[in-house]
Amino acid sequence: MSSLRQCIDDLAASGRLVRIEEEIDANLEAAEIQRRVYRAGGPAIYFARVKGCRFPMVGNLFGTIERMRYLFRDTLDSVHRLIELKIDPTAAMRRPLSALGTMWTARRMLPRFVRRAPVLAGTTTIGELPQLRSWPGDGGAFITWPLVYTEDPDRPGFPRSNLGVYRVQLSGGQYQPNAEVGLHYQIHRGIGVHHAAAIRRGEPLRVNIFVGGAPAMTVAAVMPLPEGLSELAFAGALGGRRVPMIRQPHKPDALAKEAGGLPIYAQADFCITGTVEPNRRLPEGPFGDHLGYYSLAHDFPVLRVERVYHRPDAIWPFTVVGRPPQEDTVFGEFIHELTGPIVPTLVAGVRAVHAVDAAGVHPLLLAIGSERYTPFEERRRPQELLTQANALLGQGQMSLAKYLWIVAADDDPQLDIHDVGKFLCHALARVDWRRDLHFQTCTTIDTLDYSGTALNEGSKLVVAAAGPAVRRLPTELPADLRVSAGKDGGRGSGGHGSGGRGVAASGFRNPKICLPGVLAVEGPKFSAESGDTGLAIQRFCAAFSPDEAINRFPLVVIVDDSEFVAASLANFLWATFTRSNPAADVYGIGDFTQQKHWGCRGSLVIDARTKPHHAPPLVEDPAVSRRVDQLAAVGGPLHGII
Repeated sequence: MSSLRQCIDDLAASGRLVRIEEEIDANLEAAEIQRRVYRAGGPAIYFARVKGCRFPMVGNLFGTIERMRYLFRDTLDSVHRLIELKIDPTAAMRRPLSALGTMWTARRMLPRFVRRAPVLAGTTTIGELPQLRSWPGDGGAFITWPLVYTEDPDRPGFPRSNLGVYRVQLSGGQYQPNAEVGLHYQIHRGIGVHHAAAIRRGEPLRVNIFVGGAPAMTVAAVMPLPEGLSELAFAGALGGRRVPMIRQPHKPDALAKEAGGLPIYAQADFCITGTVEPNRRLPEGPFGDHLGYYSLAHDFPVLRVERVYHRPDAIWPFTVVGRPPQEDTVFGEFIHELTGPIVPTLVAGVRAVHAVDAAGVHPLLLAIGSERYTPFEERRRPQELLTQANALLGQGQMSLAKYLWIVAADDDPQLDIHDVGKFLCHALARVDWRRDLHFQTCTTIDTLDYSGTALNEGSKLVVAAAGPAVRRLPTELPADLRVSAGKDGGRGSGGHGSGGRGVAASGFRNPKICLPGVLAVEGPKFSAESGDTGLAIQRFCAAFSPDEAINRFPLVVIVDDSEFVAASLANFLWATFTRSNPAADVYGIGDFTQQKHWGCRGSLVIDARTKPHHAPPLVEDPAVSRRVDQLAAVGGPLHGII
């Protein structure tokens, strides 16, 4: 499919898209519909009439893995073969006929220049575009599927170009209407390298923002490609055709100058051209983001808009992010299908990695590696695993992992890294908290993660476990368990608590089991005003002797609502790993420091309470929810879909 219109027609013909004729508001309403349709496993959804806007919108295009595979049904095999050759070039010698097909695929990876481009047929303004707001606290309207194209100012051209999905704020804040938009990118993205080069040269960075076009362009822009591999090249392979680009508008007039030499994607539905001044920044946000909280307003680059182009039949694609799972969850699954086999070629000894979507992706990374350094030792301990962990934290987007748990493959060859509950139980049965905790402090974390000390600042923790199981993980609350010194010993009504040492740990209650060996305990509300900067958790840890029942649980998580956290694995993962910063929020019963190594002899304790510096969670607007309920009622356009 060479265009978004072709994609939509194909999905409609196969029953994978529904068309809504009733007028839909891009302000909150479209986004809530998208979220509900996604949760229902529903079709792509086309909004023919958008309130106050002449352009239709389409959402949930990539909402199921089945639909994602369907979109690329004609090219997936060839892309897999291409990746296989990347892993093992000798495969071309073993299967030359297959390699011939791969060479044909490789040819499609070369972008081609064209003389005419549908996207240049018309012009509009920023204010006339669909003004999508996804969450009530969003600071304005945003583009959620922008394909932001830049080239290296030092070495321009396709080979070192970057195409990425970096959110764009269309309205609100301090932007001049129709003249400026906000450009948000995270610190590890390719556009940052280009922007740094432009700043060093003292010149503006030229930027083209494409919206729409062939689905392969969106997937390519999201893919974590190795440095040096152009997203345009990958889009050509996945889309089955060379990506058409136009050097400049086809008329040699003022429009040609505005393109500034940056090529324009010919089949885009929209293209915004402009420049980013070297040192001009304005507050961007807030924005409801994929960790399930708002990204707050911070200074980010500003794009000075020169022109907004659109094709005659332009359609505005959009997505919505929020607490996982959302549509971007499907991208993670699809990307794993494509790139999973190549992981062992990136870091020697690593068998598999999994960025856990339910935990917000970057907060929790799981890995299975090998432990071969000292096979003659009777008592195995993590050694090679630590080498692999450090290498993983130096790889692209994996460098943003906040918690990395890594285990040895030989301990359980059947361990499935995507079964997160079993993986954690495997690690907790083997881990030695005296030895297996390895911190990195004063380092970078995800821009969207507000658990750290400041924007982009926080810490990391590697948990490495190898060897035979050293403990059995409890699945029931022990009769002698206590977590506080309240009247019921912190167990709620009917508990069997004891007093004494628990006096220093008052305010802790309602223990619940999240997983075998994992205990959630409600703690007192965090209050910086009262001087609680971890003192309450320190007192909690100090209240227990090594032989007490709580230490049968290797992991204890202090939370605001233990019922919520223990209700599902997803709740546990989300609350624990998005609401804690390892260096600040990891404690332990019987903790010690030896030669600058920190460990503990009893339970590891993570403070996952909400803190004042955390961003607020995302909550839908009740009035909009009632409106969407009406659309889903009998006789409504969404009845039977959500």
